[in-house]
Amino acid sequence: MKLASLDNGTRDGRLLLVSRDLKRAVLAPAPDITLISVIESWDGAASRLLPIYESLCADNAAGLASEVLDFPRLQLAAPLPRAPQWLDASAFHSHGDLMERAFKIPPFPERKLIPLMYQGASDDFLGPFDDMPMPSESDGIDFEAEIAVMVDRVPMGTGADRALAHVRLLLLVNDASLRAFTAREVRSGFGFLQAKPSTSFAPVAVTPDELGDCWQQGRVGLPVNVYWNERPFGHPHAGAMGFGFHELIAHAARTRNLSAGTIIGSGTISNDEHRIVGSACIAERRAIEMIEHGEFATPYMKFGDSVRIEVLDADGASVFGAIDQRMVPAR
Repeated sequence: MKLASLDNGTRDGRLLLVSRDLKRAVLAPAPDITLISVIESWDGAASRLLPIYESLCADNAAGLASEVLDFPRLQLAAPLPRAPQWLDASAFHSHGDLMERAFKIPPFPERKLIPLMYQGASDDFLGPFDDMPMPSESDGIDFEAEIAVMVDRVPMGTGADRALAHVRLLLLVNDASLRAFTAREVRSGFGFLQAKPSTSFAPVAVTPDELGDCWQQGRVGLPVNVYWNERPFGHPHAGAMGFGFHELIAHAARTRNLSAGTIIGSGTISNDEHRIVGSACIAERRAIEMIEHGEFATPYMKFGDSVRIEVLDADGASVFGAIDQRMVPAR
């Protein structure tokens, strides 16, 4: 299934079922059905929604309880406008390798054995077309393209061998960063705070079966296309994770229960073949420039700049829809 949330002025939005081709949508059968209510009672809720989704994809109006809407024209929130928890990892080893080399960061001995992960803000997610308000251009505005999973309740101590059974939805993320704060907050040992403004999400959350063979070993085996001011910036492959999502979930659940609706991000998508596929964030390109030329050539984003992030399947169809947003001064 493909699920989205209509921005109807409420805190959690109104659940939408979206056709596989992202052209049509129908409202969930009752106004109080939200994505968080579905994820909290997944087995029963999903079984009731699946026939509606299949009728929508088959363009079978007889199987629908409400009128079909033109999905691209709808005002959308993030699929889950607020979540119980947002955890973000750094699962692509090539990204960490480049950062350590470029900025002479002392190697973290266990980085490739134990996932790096921080807890971000989950109370103010942005929709796919929302402007991203930022305090100042001098803060080093950057985009970060990521894949994420949404889980149902994961009991503390769940191992990697059982973790993928808890993945209910996959998402596409722009986990924006303010790089001027990053180094100080890393040195503090307390993790990111000011360096991480609100995170935005692509229009739809997707059940893993929608990806077919492109969902394997806890990884999405597709490139993620990134455009900065409508110019191609990178198309790194999301399947190159050093840790799969099963390992990230197990790491997060090692000492705590994960509430249904917890979202776990992959961290910036990155490939060893960065000279060919480009990057998914500006900081990585600047790291490459520092390594190869001894200085930065690429600036960070300015107000009015835009970023577009999208995943296409083997047939060229959009999987999650696109994140397409501008950076603007915060009011």
